[in-house]
Amino acid sequence: MTVPPKSPTDATPSSLLSPSSPSSPLFADRAPARVTRRGLIGAAGALAAGAVFAPAATADPTPPPAAAGTTSEAFPETRVKAATGEGSVQADFPIGYVGVRWSGTRGATGGGIRLIGANGAEGPWRPLTGTGCSDGDGGTLLIPADGASGYELRAPDGATDLRSLAIDTTHGPMREVAVPTDTTRVRGVAYLTRAAWGADEKLRFRSDGTEISPQTYHPFQTLTVHHTATANGDPDPAATVRALYHVHTVTNDWGDIGYHYLIDEAGQIYEGRYSGEGATPAHDDNGKLVTGFHVLSFNPGNLGIALIGNLVKQGPTAAARTALTDLVRSVVRMHGVDPEARVEYVSPTTGRTKEVHEIGGHRDWMATECPGEAMYGELAALRKAAASGG
Repeated sequence: MTVPPKSPTDATPSSLLSPSSPSSPLFADRAPARVTRRGLIGAAGALAAGAVFAPAATADPTPPPAAAGTTSEAFPETRVKAATGEGSVQADFPIGYVGVRWSGTRGATGGGIRLIGANGAEGPWRPLTGTGCSDGDGGTLLIPADGASGYELRAPDGATDLRSLAIDTTHGPMREVAVPTDTTRVRGVAYLTRAAWGADEKLRFRSDGTEISPQTYHPFQTLTVHHTATANGDPDPAATVRALYHVHTVTNDWGDIGYHYLIDEAGQIYEGRYSGEGATPAHDDNGKLVTGFHVLSFNPGNLGIALIGNLVKQGPTAAARTALTDLVRSVVRMHGVDPEARVEYVSPTTGRTKEVHEIGGHRDWMATECPGEAMYGELAALRKAAASGG
């Protein structure tokens, strides 16, 4: 993927699994929370140093007590091993996912991956299909590895700068996280907080304690739908969210997950990018949207929702479609916009403009297959449904 250099107003770091980089509110009327999200981070020890770390042999025997209105839950630390180029990679942990990224070609003809089982047996070669949720030349994929001990890669024809990452988000040493006791809702829409899906908040900080990507906020302008281009029928979508989080936060150096929200096939909504200690996900207390990393050069004021799965050949499940509609309807009502309108987006940081749908897909902004052909074909119906009384 060809990526311009990073600037203070419109950061665009190179990526392994990249929906985009910024160039660069979601809801009011949330039921009062008994503890702020910043409080949850404090309870979980979020300011601990170390973006990439060697996990301890055992969990902390004396985790901090849970704050009022929360309960302590255990989540595994994420373990990773990075590699470049073709060849064989072995990991000392069971691999849940292999992230693959390349530049130089939009197609994936000729590329492949072969998993190596825990017993050392080599599986069949599988093609690297599609380009994922990526911008520009190249592709980015997150491939389930089912506990493999290693893998081999073949680069797609014409590809350059091939990189890969072995990821384990389910078997690492456990860490305690303070999770809200009650269901978290916003304008009646239930969602999982970052704590509830196991976001390791210390990954957002460098070893000296500084935040990798401090929050910036701008008035809402548009909403963009993505797909994660991961496997359908995901047995553990929260683990997939943690894998995406690590790749976006650490590998891509974005300081956090790129999307504001994610939705799995069961219709569960996940809070994405951290937006401060206020009660409204994705927004500050004044209703401005935290800047994400999901549409290259057009991020400020652009809210990103990613459906977990691959929606090239099939649309979202009924549950995911309902959750997406409810979420989008809440967004447009909060911000008082017409979901069926076309608008001129104006970047508040660069001045770049683009005429787009108020509710659009990633491909409306640039050359990418995201959010998948099937999902893209449903956007007109989504706009109409979001405009209805519900």
